[in-house]
Amino acid sequence: MPRPHAMILLLVPALAAGLWAARPAAAAQPISLRAGNAGELADLCVPNPKEPGADAKINFCHGFAQGALDAVRKRAEETKHFCFPSNAPSRGVVMAEFANWARALPAHRTEPAVDGLFDFFAQRFPCK
Repeated sequence: MPRPHAMILLLVPALAAGLWAARPAAAAQPISLRAGNAGELADLCVPNPKEPGADAKINFCHGFAQGALDAVRKRAEETKHFCFPSNAPSRGVVMAEFANWARALPAHRTEPAVDGLFDFFAQRFPCK
């Protein structure tokens, strides 16, 4: 039978390792995201993956675009400013293209975010 102090020497490292593993994870720092113009939206669509909040920025970008489309779907269908083909690229690809478009000309960057997004859609996906 092991001696009591030998048992303690074996249990202390195991207990310490268990407590370390059970420590609460560091809380993620909240970030504030805003897309007041096309340039700000473009920056959110293609963040540096090493920056904090990169995933949140991409999710914001995609959600913004989807929300804008959903909000004006009926109007867009009536006016036919843009038409997505059945084989349109993925949302990620399209939003990266939007970011490149918005960054290409300073005038694009300063447009209100929704207007810039829809101007891009009209150029990228014209109705035929």
